Amino acid sequence: MVAKAKDRHTASGRLRIGDDWNAITIIALSQSNPLKAVAEFVENSIDARARNVFIVRGKEHGEAYLSVTDDGEGVPRDEDGAPNFRYVATHIGDSLKRRLKAQGATGIQGEFGIGLLSFWTVGEELTMASTGTDGRLYQMRMRKGNPGYTVTARAALVARAGTELKIKPLLPGIRQMSGEKLQWYLASELRDRIRQSGVNVEITDRQARKRYKVEPRRFGGRLLHDLRPAGTSLGEIYLELYLAEPAPDNFVGLYRSGTRVLANLTELDAFQRLPWTTGYLQGIIDAPFLNLTPGTRTGVIQDEAFGVLLDALAPVETQLTELVEEQRRAEEEQASRELLRAIQRAFQEALLALPAEEYDWYDIQGRGGRARGGVGPAGLPVETAAEAEAEEEPAQKQFFGFAGPLFSVRVSPASCVVPVDGTRTLRALARDRSRRVVEEGVSFRWAILEGGGRLDGAEGEIVEFHASAEPGLTRVRVAATQGQVTCEAEGTITVTQSLLTEREPAANRQGLPDYTFERAAGELWRSRYDPERNVIVINNGHRDFVYAARSRALKLRYIVRLFAKELVLRNFPGQPPAELLERMVELSLYTEEHLR
Repeated sequence: MVAKAKDRHTASGRLRIGDDWNAITIIALSQSNPLKAVAEFVENSIDARARNVFIVRGKEHGEAYLSVTDDGEGVPRDEDGAPNFRYVATHIGDSLKRRLKAQGATGIQGEFGIGLLSFWTVGEELTMASTGTDGRLYQMRMRKGNPGYTVTARAALVARAGTELKIKPLLPGIRQMSGEKLQWYLASELRDRIRQSGVNVEITDRQARKRYKVEPRRFGGRLLHDLRPAGTSLGEIYLELYLAEPAPDNFVGLYRSGTRVLANLTELDAFQRLPWTTGYLQGIIDAPFLNLTPGTRTGVIQDEAFGVLLDALAPVETQLTELVEEQRRAEEEQASRELLRAIQRAFQEALLALPAEEYDWYDIQGRGGRARGGVGPAGLPVETAAEAEAEEEPAQKQFFGFAGPLFSVRVSPASCVVPVDGTRTLRALARDRSRRVVEEGVSFRWAILEGGGRLDGAEGEIVEFHASAEPGLTRVRVAATQGQVTCEAEGTITVTQSLLTEREPAANRQGLPDYTFERAAGELWRSRYDPERNVIVINNGHRDFVYAARSRALKLRYIVRLFAKELVLRNFPGQPPAELLERMVELSLYTEEHLR
C-alpha cells in the first residue's frame, strides 16, 4: 500500500509558458540599456548583408524619433513574396537565425529571436518597413505594452531594398541620447563586426545638426604581436591586446564574433586577477563559442565553454603578467631618473642660494651644471668649472649655446651670515627661460630694503656688502634690466656677533650623489650613504616610503629630505646634533623651493 501511494505522487513532464504575454513582457523589458538595443538593430542590418546603415535622430510632429535604415536584403519573404512580418511577430524566442546557423550559415550574430522587442526600452511604437518581390512597401507596427501587431501596405514613390525601422516617440529618459554618444558606443560595441563586414554606419543628429561616421574604436599603446596562441577544441580565440600607459580607464573587452559582450572583462570574478586588473592593458578577447545570457545579451553563461576560455588564456595571462611587470620596471626606472634630475636641479639651485664657503662640498658642476657663482675665502667670486671651460671653447658657439632674453634674476648667495663690521660679496645671476646665464645687455641696480649696512658698486653684477656694527637682519634687492624687461630678486643677510663653529674640510667632491632602492621592510633605517659608489641607498620597504609613494609630489619631498639628511651628516662631521638639525632645516627649505 505504501508503494502504491508513492507512485501516485510521482510525475514528470515538460516545462511550458503559463502566460505567454507575461513572458513576452519580461523578455522585452530585460534589455535595460537602450544603446545596446540600437546596437542590436544595427546588427540585424549587418546580418542582412547591408553595405550602408543610416541612423537618424530627430523630431517629427513634435515627437522625438530614432530611425535605422539599411540597404540589406530586408525581411525574409513568405510564400507570396511579401515580407514575413507574421513570422517575426509570432515566433518570439524561435529565431530564424539560429536555424540558419545550424545549417552552416556564418557571419550571423542573433540567435534568441528577441532583439526586436528591445524597442520597449527606446520608445513607445515601432514601425518596421520592407519591400516585397512585387516592389510594394509593407510595414509592421507594434506598440509597447500591446500584444497586437498590424501589417499594412504603404504607398511609396520608389521602393527601395533593405529595411527601415522607426521608433517614436522616444521615452523621456533617452530623448537626450545624442548622436555623438551613439557614435562612441557603436564604435566599441560593434568594433569588429564593422571592421569585418566593411559596413558603413552613419549617424545624423538633426536636433544637434551634426553628422557622425562610426569608425571602429582604436586602442592606444603598443600592439602585442607575440602572444601565445589560444586555440581550443571549440574554436579559435582572437586576441588583440595593447600595452599602454597605466590608467584607470584601460581595460580589455570581451567579445563574441565581433560584438562586445562586456566592456571590461574584470566584471567577471574569474578575471579579477593579474594581468587584467593592472590598468596596463587595452584591447579585445573574442571567443565566438561563448554562450550569452539571453536577457540583456551583456553577460556570459559560465558553463563548459567559459571554462575552455579560461584554460586557453592561462598561458597568455602568464606572458602578459611578465610583460606588464617589465613595463612597470621600466617606468619605475624612468620615474627614478626623472626624480633624480628634479632633485639634483633643486639642490643645485639651493647651493646657489646658500653660502659657498659653508656649502662647498660636492662639485655640483660635475653634473654639467651652470656656474655656482659663489665666493672664495677672500670674498672674491669663484671661477667655476663651467666658466673655466667656457674660456677654452672655440669662439664659434653652437646655436643653443647662446642665452635667450632675460627671464629671471637671483642673488647668490640668497642667504648668508656675516659678522658685525664684516664684508660679503654678492652676485646677481641673470638667466633666460632655460636657466642659462644672460651676460649681454643686462644692467643691475642694488638696494638695501631693510636693516643696516651699505653696498659698494650698487650698479654692477657683483657688489660688496659692509655689515653694520650692530647685529640684525638685512634685506637686499637687485633689479636686472634688459631692454623693456626688468626682473627682481632679494637676498637676506644675517649680521651676527657669533658665527657657527668651524667645520672640518669637505669630505667629498664627487658631485651630487645618485640614489638607489633597497627593500628592507622589517628594518627601521630610512636611508644611508654609500661613499664608494657616491649613492644614497633608500629603504623602499620602510613605512614612511610606502606612505610617501602614494603621490609623486609627496615621494619627491620625502626623497629630498633623505638627501638633505645624508648630505648634512656626510659633510658636517663632528658637529653637535643641534647644528646638524639647523643645517638640515636650512638645506631642505632652499631645496624644496625649487622642486618641480
